[in-house]
Amino acid sequence: MVKKNAPASPCYLLLANIGQLLTLRGESAPRRGRALSEIGIIEDAAVLCGGGKILAAGPQRELLRDPWLKTNRKKVQELDCQKRVVIPGLIDCHTHPVFAEPRLVDFEKRISGAGYEEIAAAGGGIRSSVTAVRRLSRGELSTKVLTALNAMLEQGTSVVEAKSGYGLTLEDEVKSLEAIRDAARHWPGEVVATLLAAHVVPQEYAKKPNEYVRMVCDEIIPLVARKKLAQYVDVFCERGAFTQEQSERVLAAARKYGVGTRAHVCQFTAANLGPLLQHQPASLDHMDCVQPEDISLLARGDTVAVLLPGANYFLGHSNYPDARRLIDASVPVALATDYNPGTSPTPSMPFVISLACTHMKMSPAEAIAATTINAACALRLQARKGSIEAGKDADLAVFDVNDYREIAYWFAWDRCDRMIVAGQPAWSRG
Repeated sequence: MVKKNAPASPCYLLLANIGQLLTLRGESAPRRGRALSEIGIIEDAAVLCGGGKILAAGPQRELLRDPWLKTNRKKVQELDCQKRVVIPGLIDCHTHPVFAEPRLVDFEKRISGAGYEEIAAAGGGIRSSVTAVRRLSRGELSTKVLTALNAMLEQGTSVVEAKSGYGLTLEDEVKSLEAIRDAARHWPGEVVATLLAAHVVPQEYAKKPNEYVRMVCDEIIPLVARKKLAQYVDVFCERGAFTQEQSERVLAAARKYGVGTRAHVCQFTAANLGPLLQHQPASLDHMDCVQPEDISLLARGDTVAVLLPGANYFLGHSNYPDARRLIDASVPVALATDYNPGTSPTPSMPFVISLACTHMKMSPAEAIAATTINAACALRLQARKGSIEAGKDADLAVFDVNDYREIAYWFAWDRCDRMIVAGQPAWSRG
């Protein structure tokens, strides 16, 4: 996580004339079951920001009667939201932005009927992105990451989790994380970096995968921890990537060196989640093939199930993660783009919200909560992010719609009008 320098003096901003304000205030996070639908709507609202934080949020008529605001009105910049919808800045808690090129050959092969694993076996997939990332400089990669971050900002996103994972050597994984850090310094939002050296076994270790796992655990993770380049370590626990035993070794090494954990799991095949949960992952991501006995385990803990419908859409799958089964069982659920060159090349959280509603039967309210407060929980940022209430970071997205449900309704139509990040105007379509 890259910390920006705080402004020398507070700058106050009043968002006024808000048609619908979705505060997401309420039950302690993460939201589960029916609580996922409680989004705290206030109509005819206003939000006062100062010093990068939310100072007050509520009905405009009440907020404007505040004695401090009456006395200091000349110090406050006012933004007329023209009855638009304002929500917390969206939080994309699973992305892979450090890549060089789109995987167009994979795309055409998939259209012709080839499956994900068939493409990977033929030399496509994750490994096909590795060569180009190894070739590019840190500066070139940073430019590409910043381009992606800016595209996400324009779609309403103010916090991004960014993974490495296309370098797969000590040097190139460090280079990728440094590129993420460099890009984050030029972006107004917040970036949480994740080491994903255990993305797939690189070609040079194809016949000795355990040796690669040893290098990840004994060389890459310790160095990244020492340099403070990542807040999390991730692993792809899946057929064709890393076995459950190998994945547990990676997560154990992360905890040994004081780095948080998360995992890609159950995308194509089921896994035994109990042993993985022993490593206290902040999230388990994809979760298309969860066994019934594991759902009750998830419901009893705070590990967030991050669902990634953009990957199912782009891979042409007819089945999507069973969000209703998870939500109804009280599993905390979040949503993310899975932005990457092979299976989900979209920076758009509103598109993911729409997919969650149409293909996973989540309500618009549930999808908004899953991309704000629960996504904050998936990154352990809920104390500062994910809702609009006094004391939290002033990250706000203004959408040019009259009703929050339109964010899901107008699919593939960017309706984000402007972004406020840390209490300051960060981007505007106008």
